[in-house]
Amino acid sequence: MLWNLLIVSMPTENTTARMRAWRALKACGAAVLRDGVYLVPASPSTQASLASVGEDVLAHGGLAYHLALDSVAPYDFEPLFDRSTEFAAWMHDVQACGAQLKPDNAAESVKAARKLRKTFTQLCAIDFFAGEVQKQAAQALLELEAKVHQALSPNEPMAAPAQAIARLDRAEYLGRTWATRSRPWADRLACAWLIKRHIDANATLLWLSSPEECPTDALGFDFDGARFSHVGAKVSFEVLLASFAWDSPAWQRLGALVHYLDVGGIEPPEAAGIERVLAGLCTAFADDDQLLVAASAVFDGLLASFEKEVKV
Repeated sequence: MLWNLLIVSMPTENTTARMRAWRALKACGAAVLRDGVYLVPASPSTQASLASVGEDVLAHGGLAYHLALDSVAPYDFEPLFDRSTEFAAWMHDVQACGAQLKPDNAAESVKAARKLRKTFTQLCAIDFFAGEVQKQAAQALLELEAKVHQALSPNEPMAAPAQAIARLDRAEYLGRTWATRSRPWADRLACAWLIKRHIDANATLLWLSSPEECPTDALGFDFDGARFSHVGAKVSFEVLLASFAWDSPAWQRLGALVHYLDVGGIEPPEAAGIERVLAGLCTAFADDDQLLVAASAVFDGLLASFEKEVKV
């Protein structure tokens, strides 16, 4: 892979020029290798950005060297461009905007949503190695914009998104058999817990050796072709939450945690600890029903903790 490298040195007394260079480098997504050494993936736009900074540094009495660089093992520069922290802070603002949204402040929320869209676009421009984090953020922004539009024009029909998730009546899903792949991890465990704890305590759960074994009358989840599986950026647990209208802050926080544990993305603060606990339970219990019982206590505690924090 090709990279653009900029090495600069500025007179210490020229604070204004130094700050201007630093802001420009931050805006174009440059990584800092060490003081005065900046790196970006090579592209016409990043090359132009570094060239502009170098010219400005030279014009104010500094030194600037603009170089092309080939990636050479064992150096891996990609982690230097991880935007998870920036997207996490932005997601916090998205959630705050959604929590404050009311019909009487819809106009202000429109402005806030537009500002969030602008920031998202700027982040995407420097997210050179886009992955699950950006996908998750895009989904959150689309959902916020849809809510803002509905609050602003409650009587206007809403255009259904390509991956719309229909709202379902829990009463119509009682007494059913649910099925998923055996040896479940976070997403399937959370789905099974949600089904048994909050949809139907008497539901029958089947653990399948292969999705092809799923009975025709069973509600499959978290496998290709299942009734409930990944939709857009949402993992199966988030799809169930959306389907049955669990959209409080505590539920959404739990959904974000399961999302990260299943496919990555923005890392919640408790993720590492919960991942370790669930991994330990998977090792300790060879029987999937026993594993679910143990994991259910973890999810019960998480939900109770999140709900308590919301009330404080």
